[in-house]
Amino acid sequence: MGNKISGKDFIKLGFPKNNSINIAIGQIHRYRKKEKKQTILNEAKEVLLEPEKYIGHGIWGKVAEGLIKPVEVRLQELKTTRSPFSIFGENEIDEQAKFQLYDALKLPISVKGALMPDAHSGYGLPIGGVLATDNAVIPYGVGVDIGCRMSLSVYDLPASFLKGKSHQLIQILQDHTKFGMYETHKLKADHEIFERSIFDEIPILKSLKTKAYQQLGTSGGGNHFVEFGIVKLDEVKPEWNLIPGEYLAVLSHSGSRGLGANIAKYYTYLAAKQCPLPKQVQHLAWLDLGTHDGQEYWAAMNLAGDYAKACHDDIHRRIAKAIGKRIVFNIENHHNFAWKEMVDGTERIVHRKGATPAGEGVLGIIPGSMTANGYIVEGLGNESSINSASHGAGRKMSRAKCKSTITKSFMNAQLKDAEIELIGGSVDEAPFAYKNIKTVMNLQTELVKVLGTFTPKIVRMDK
Repeated sequence: MGNKISGKDFIKLGFPKNNSINIAIGQIHRYRKKEKKQTILNEAKEVLLEPEKYIGHGIWGKVAEGLIKPVEVRLQELKTTRSPFSIFGENEIDEQAKFQLYDALKLPISVKGALMPDAHSGYGLPIGGVLATDNAVIPYGVGVDIGCRMSLSVYDLPASFLKGKSHQLIQILQDHTKFGMYETHKLKADHEIFERSIFDEIPILKSLKTKAYQQLGTSGGGNHFVEFGIVKLDEVKPEWNLIPGEYLAVLSHSGSRGLGANIAKYYTYLAAKQCPLPKQVQHLAWLDLGTHDGQEYWAAMNLAGDYAKACHDDIHRRIAKAIGKRIVFNIENHHNFAWKEMVDGTERIVHRKGATPAGEGVLGIIPGSMTANGYIVEGLGNESSINSASHGAGRKMSRAKCKSTITKSFMNAQLKDAEIELIGGSVDEAPFAYKNIKTVMNLQTELVKVLGTFTPKIVRMDK
């Protein structure tokens, strides 16, 4: 930018002496600082004259909002009582996770909450926490790995195929799956998601597009995985075109990679600026969906969710091609997301952080650990859980505790006993780190119905 723009320049244009000037300078510095001063001021004048035309604009929308109806910034006070809530499997959940939910239920925007039996403490909302709010979204209530999901693909191949072709399947996972921050596919796949105009309309997304393209079809670190295993179907749906029995399947778990993480970081920062809260709940700052930033986050969150699905689709496409067989059916569900849903007769924003949708008839997959079965489930639509269920077994040991107490040899012995082949992985994901999935499932029989199981056999994780 030729000459630095100051607040005086905006006052000369006729801008009111309010926060709209600070917003304008911030947006220009962030996204337009290399452009000529007069070009920027000419645009600013147009925004001042007709701000309604710029509502929703990627750069000037927030300035227009500041001119029409500025966002009120004030210290938010917590309610003295909690909103209604339910806890499933209370004896299996640590006290800190419960207190995190209790605090969230005192937010002025909270209307209802629930805690799933796999719950444990996290940042902001506990993992396994569900929170319904009134027209507001909490970026940290969604989480960092936006739209993290499970995807299960089933083949019309007998379970014996896995044992007879184990070496080939291990090689397929080594060749066609990528993990962590730096691994990417040499041959990138095209996907319609990169044609969406939102990548150009929202500046933060525009800056993340190239990285998102590079990471398409890859998985993160930590507890993310791609597994070959055996699906046992006790009940089948007509559209599956299979009879009850055991089949080869692929299960993957990962999220929206760097795209989601950067969206979460950026909008959490904005929420904290606009919604100051007492220290114990400062991670639960929210964005009003009636504001520019609230609408922008909602759009970005949904894009990140679609991107996570695109990554899974690419992973499963590559594996199916390598096997040389067609996928018969796929089941997927996601967590770390917010939905607009009816709660007790009113539309609310439902946050599920490490919890999965379980509305009536909704299919999903709830994994256990490397040595424990996962479960194919159908939601029962329990309103007490806000139509939710667990997203897995849930941790009983922190990563730090795992690293200090579990040895590699102990983990390898567990894997050997269960006849599991592990590629990559580390002790912080040892089976012993997780709760007993059978116990967790027994605690949510009123939330989901079990249709079948998935038994992992070849597990690929980050190094």
